[in-house]
Amino acid sequence: METAARDANSGRPTDGWADDVDAAVAAVTTALRAVVDEDWSVPAHGLEWNCRETAVHLADDFVGYATQLTGRAAEGYAPFEIVAVPGTDPRGLTRIVHATGGLLSAAVRTTPPQVRGWHPYGAAGPDGFAAMGIVEALVHTHDITAAFPGTPWKPPARLCERVLDRLFPHVPRPEGADPWQRLLYATGRPADGSEPPLTAWRWYAAPLRTERLLLCELSPPLAADLSEGGSGGFSWAGNGPEEGTRTAAGMVASAAEEGSHRPGWGTYVIVRAEDGRAVGGIGFHAPPDAHGMVETGYDVVTAARGQGCATEALTALAGWALADPSVRLVRARAAHTNAASHAVLTKAGFRAAGCDEETVLYEKPGG
Repeated sequence: METAARDANSGRPTDGWADDVDAAVAAVTTALRAVVDEDWSVPAHGLEWNCRETAVHLADDFVGYATQLTGRAAEGYAPFEIVAVPGTDPRGLTRIVHATGGLLSAAVRTTPPQVRGWHPYGAAGPDGFAAMGIVEALVHTHDITAAFPGTPWKPPARLCERVLDRLFPHVPRPEGADPWQRLLYATGRPADGSEPPLTAWRWYAAPLRTERLLLCELSPPLAADLSEGGSGGFSWAGNGPEEGTRTAAGMVASAAEEGSHRPGWGTYVIVRAEDGRAVGGIGFHAPPDAHGMVETGYDVVTAARGQGCATEALTALAGWALADPSVRLVRARAAHTNAASHAVLTKAGFRAAGCDEETVLYEKPGG
């Protein structure tokens, strides 16, 4: 029985996640055993991998996530991979999935909640890696079983709800929506046909959270999608996103191509926690310079203006930046005629520090 604990950063309960991993592993191995007499060399549904490769990938995820926790990884994955002995049949592959899932469960159960491990989608604790493992298990079992007509599979709704809450707070969930269909949608898989599938998606292991908002950093692939007219994996309020957000996303994509992108110092999408709708963009023009200065900018879709979203987001992001020892000063600029932006900056604790012909310079120092 797990002892009750709470995530030190988010306040979310961490107890029960190891049990959830166990439940997911039990569900997926039961589903995989139902198709062990099929030919797993055929392509998995919607993937470039075949079913055999997909099962090995799932096992690799389980062990990789466990290792990020046990190794207290600060950067990158441990340099290893899981392989199946050549000739391993589907029954053997299912055994591998079952066994490696148990390793993740054990790591989650025994890792203190304050521990963080590196992941490209955000540093995560045991609850985050448990949720990531469950997502991989559910969707890749779908990919395998869907390759064989006549073998429909649907995981427990409670597991889908848990991982949607933990990793996909930016995905709207209409009242009465099937959580499994929402999870398929959230991971870019064709769902019930009521909306087009996402062309770009990711989960968020560690979004910046405020009272009403989530700040979700755009990875370079999502930034490229957004800059090229896509959604970036978000459901936007009103007619969003604004052109400024698309331009900022393009800067992230360009920086990644040039090799100068630094995670954390790019563009974030502002998401309303209450409904999962994206309402704007905020971020940095570049990483901190040699003097510890970083400049920020933001915009909010027309439909969400006047609700304090920009002030709340800017306060949080500036606070996050100034908590970094390398940052001494956060700057922002507002056009002389943009009264709303002047009010946002003032409420967020910035002070006017100069001007040019077009803009007023605002600053917020650290310490």
